[in-house]
Amino acid sequence: MSTKSYLAFDLGAESGRAMLGVLREGKLELHEMHRFANTLADLPDGIHWNTVGLWQNLIEGLRKAVVYAKENDLEIASLGVDTWGVDFALIGESGEVLGMPFAYRDSRNKPAMEKTIQQTGDRRLYEATGIQFMPFNSIFQLAAWRDSEPGVLNQAASLLFTPDLLHYFFSGEQAIESSIASTSAMVRPGTREWLTDLLEELNLPTQLCGKIVPAGATIGTLRPAIAQATGASTDIKVIAPASHDTASAVAAVPVTDDKPWAYLSSGTWSLMGVELAEPNVSDAAFEAQFTNEGGVNGTIRFLKNIAGLWLVQEVRRAFEAEGTTYDYNQLTQAAAEAEPFRTLVDPAHEPFASPGQMPAKLRDFAKQSNQPEPETVGQLVRCCLESLALTYRHTLLKIESVMGQTYDVLYIVGGGAQNELLNQMTADACGKPVITGPYEATAIGNVLVQAMGCGDVKDLAELRSIVAASSELKTFTPAGTAAWDAAYERYIKLI
Repeated sequence: MSTKSYLAFDLGAESGRAMLGVLREGKLELHEMHRFANTLADLPDGIHWNTVGLWQNLIEGLRKAVVYAKENDLEIASLGVDTWGVDFALIGESGEVLGMPFAYRDSRNKPAMEKTIQQTGDRRLYEATGIQFMPFNSIFQLAAWRDSEPGVLNQAASLLFTPDLLHYFFSGEQAIESSIASTSAMVRPGTREWLTDLLEELNLPTQLCGKIVPAGATIGTLRPAIAQATGASTDIKVIAPASHDTASAVAAVPVTDDKPWAYLSSGTWSLMGVELAEPNVSDAAFEAQFTNEGGVNGTIRFLKNIAGLWLVQEVRRAFEAEGTTYDYNQLTQAAAEAEPFRTLVDPAHEPFASPGQMPAKLRDFAKQSNQPEPETVGQLVRCCLESLALTYRHTLLKIESVMGQTYDVLYIVGGGAQNELLNQMTADACGKPVITGPYEATAIGNVLVQAMGCGDVKDLAELRSIVAASSELKTFTPAGTAAWDAAYERYIKLI
């Protein structure tokens, strides 16, 4: 009898991958089937995702998984997709996708955010949504679409977030998974209820608000046309994992004890937070601008969005555009050899959020704050990494203040956890032990939530015990914290 496997498509803002997971004797094996780049398309009307290109790579990933499964006596029981949050496609009455989905870095979102907050009031909007104010929140994107192309918006019959759209392509069925819906600022915190009254008040169409399903729900089965094109079985279930990539990553945090813990999902974005049973929309949470997003089994991800390794990625791209290519190991080594604490920046500085010219933007910040301008690639990357570590310290202190408790350990999961220099910086800056791994936390969480949906994993506690048993974890112990205390005093003056 063939062994069950589960195919996870994990799409990040820089790359995507198809990973096939197999459960054997309480441990997870993860096999990479296909990896591909994900790039933005800057078109005359704004910045878009190459959705068709992504879909073609998903088909290729499924095709390769089918071949691998046959060669290794595996049965693909299900597949599921996770992606970044907030972005969506509009779907017409016939099921047609209406236009190319915009990317969250599009510039039209900020004016829409400012207009919306002015209409509702900031405290009222936060209490209703529980979501940190960021220009790319789906509610602000919808408002931008309302103001620029109301005809398209009014013709739409439904809205599908990016992973929901790809599940629709696979199955022909439309459903919205709860963790991805929770990123939108259009859902009541801790529920699967749309804020229809708020949408009506903002003159945003409520007919777009479709059925929200929990992580692990079966959406349908593979369309015959997809099965024929890939050699797959039409019996393969399309299961919604925790479709927001951070929700899948947090599900895979390898916690096996009762000590208070915080997490950092590290990648293009850094998402730092704690797991709660209920949303926190208190005055303190509002003032600190923490977000309440949905997780697996009804949990709440109380977190802050931080710019993350986007800064380093953009430095790398800038040098590549000038003809010099570095891999990330080379960048990290150059940073390790650079002078400590020479230049610090605020990663949330608005110009850093848009693509392009990152070295020039870092130098401008340094000049404006009377610091030495970073010139070499090592100085630039060290500036980014130290500034991120200090931002993590600041965020963790805010979490502890808002929640009224301390956290004993910080777990770092995701691709960014491979950066050992940043991990040690974070332990030193925060003054807490840091445990890193697994690096493929998002894909692992995706796979194991699918396994929950298939009845092969009982609950979140069993899921995490499987992750802990299957992963090589590394602990970074704080050292040299006095120098970081001094750096933090400088950092506070910059933000």
